[in-house]
Amino acid sequence: MRLKKVMATGLVAALALSTMVGCSSKKDSSDQKKIGVVQLVEHDALDASYKGFKDGLEKAGYKDGDKIKIEYKNAQNEQSNCQTIAKQFVTDKCDLVLAIATPAAQAMANESKDIPILVTAVTDPADAKLVKSNKKPGTNVSGTSDLTPVAKQMNLLKELIPNAKKVAMLYCSAEANSKFQVGLAKKEAKKLGLTTVDATVSESSEIRQVVESLKGKVDAIYSPTDNMIAAGINTVSMVANEAKIPFIVAEEGMCTGGGLATYGVNYYKLGQQTAKQAVKILEGKAEPKDMPIEYQENADLIINKDTVKTLGIKIPEKLKKEAKMVTTQKKTDKE
Repeated sequence: MRLKKVMATGLVAALALSTMVGCSSKKDSSDQKKIGVVQLVEHDALDASYKGFKDGLEKAGYKDGDKIKIEYKNAQNEQSNCQTIAKQFVTDKCDLVLAIATPAAQAMANESKDIPILVTAVTDPADAKLVKSNKKPGTNVSGTSDLTPVAKQMNLLKELIPNAKKVAMLYCSAEANSKFQVGLAKKEAKKLGLTTVDATVSESSEIRQVVESLKGKVDAIYSPTDNMIAAGINTVSMVANEAKIPFIVAEEGMCTGGGLATYGVNYYKLGQQTAKQAVKILEGKAEPKDMPIEYQENADLIINKDTVKTLGIKIPEKLKKEAKMVTTQKKTDKE
């Protein structure tokens, strides 16, 4: 009889322990908040957003494993994975979810209308149907936008390649954020007397073929903050640079991946900015529905000096003084 009691006690203890795993755990004595993070794909910009978010929380006194428990999931650029992760976070009853990039944000918002969701690296949350308006979301979603200064980027293209007449818009046709930015870029290009052509991909395996097809047909390539292109930046820059086609990009990670230049937002700082919003929610001081989407005021001029040398382009002195000069960093394309 005593043995049975010991076994029963052990079974109860084991069952109790099994409920304390991952986001689905009941709050222990430290009353940890459960934060789920779903990131669309691994590349420099999105990685920096997550690091900035995590560091920002820690700076505010919310260290992972102390006041909070972070459950990080990477969807490997698969929409179906985003949906699976979102469902899991709902089942786990997370207290807050950070969704990094538009497809990840859309998947999470479709799964829950109750859990506070913060997004980052999303160009236009309203256009992506995540909020009713960017000024007053009116939903369980808020966060930060990575809307880049498209006009400045197109002017930069014209300044660095003054004889350019035709520009290819390279982006993934399935990314709403990319379509939105390309629309803005086309308007700005028209003002500058540039003709644009679409160069779209739907899978990472198509990138090389699409870029190679542009040889001899365009004077430059432009890409917005497109996750598929950013993840395959090595392939794009290698083919473009070999063909002597200047490649204007949208953020620093794409520039260090071999792109020529950009005016881009700082994704690490964007993550930190999102962390400040998270703290307000965790402390009960604000709700997403009343929190305007936030933007980054300043954009950094980034120029890749290795690519400048490869293309034989002369950089105006005024831009040299303003720019952060970077070199190409060897990376492995993420698919």
